[in-house]
Amino acid sequence: MIEVSNLLKTYPGVTAVDGLTFRVEKGEVVGFLGPNGAGKTTTMRILTGFLAPTSGSASVAGFDVLTKSLEVRRRVGYLPENNPLYTEMRVEEYLRFRATVKGVERSAREKAVGAAVERVGLVERRRSIIQHLSKGLRQRVGLADAILHDPEIVILDEPTIGLDPTQVREARELVRELGRDRTVLLSSHILSEVEKVCRRVLIMGRGKLVEQGTPAEIAARMRKTTRIRLEVRAPDGAAVKRAIEEIPTVLRVMQATKEDVHQFLIEASEGADPREPLFQACVASGWGLRELAFERPTLEEAFTALTSGEARP
Repeated sequence: MIEVSNLLKTYPGVTAVDGLTFRVEKGEVVGFLGPNGAGKTTTMRILTGFLAPTSGSASVAGFDVLTKSLEVRRRVGYLPENNPLYTEMRVEEYLRFRATVKGVERSAREKAVGAAVERVGLVERRRSIIQHLSKGLRQRVGLADAILHDPEIVILDEPTIGLDPTQVREARELVRELGRDRTVLLSSHILSEVEKVCRRVLIMGRGKLVEQGTPAEIAARMRKTTRIRLEVRAPDGAAVKRAIEEIPTVLRVMQATKEDVHQFLIEASEGADPREPLFQACVASGWGLRELAFERPTLEEAFTALTSGEARP
């Protein structure tokens, strides 16, 4: 549904997108990540026909974004980061106007507006003037606009910005729902949300694609050691630490103690699993085992490692 090949976008003295290549298949929900200045928004603007690339190619739903821009726009719902709205208009008035601009048939406009406000939770605010709404509610108006014409591809640039935790959860459910029968490309700095809703992730740094895959695959590739969390009740934390360090695959042990409860973060060799020796040591010494589990690698760790120092002013 989205295909990008050797995409380049330059400005005087700046290369915003540098030889970018990727694909998003039909029905995928893909997270598009990177620090500020990485080129995400520029790429999204090219994909939605707002910017022309300097070179390379990009197609959406089989249509070239440069030569078939109108066909692309008919098939794409786009929520830009700055969410431009006509704030003097009422919600339903604005969405009616946008439905007209998007080419929704006159006979279908009221139904389209009603469906959009219901999906984003704005039914009770449909008569409100937009400038009187909170930032979070304005963001919902932008989401309603993006899905108004029932697009087959939805591109969302920071859709949860300005939303409170409840609204973030509702937006997450909306993205999941959209992903059942649409292709979704989602940019966000809330990595925990990306992990929950995106099947695959693309990470950019300085205009280039630096990593891609499922969140779990990326996180696992970036961590070169195994981490284990251990919590025991024992009279002597130092003795517990010495016993852990004697296990051959253990590389490093970090300890936190509160009274007679000791917590350890244990790093072991890549691919090693020291849980059985740890359990046996606890049983042999009579320590009270409270927790013994893998610490799963996170997308946030991988993102930080991949993009550290990459942000541009």
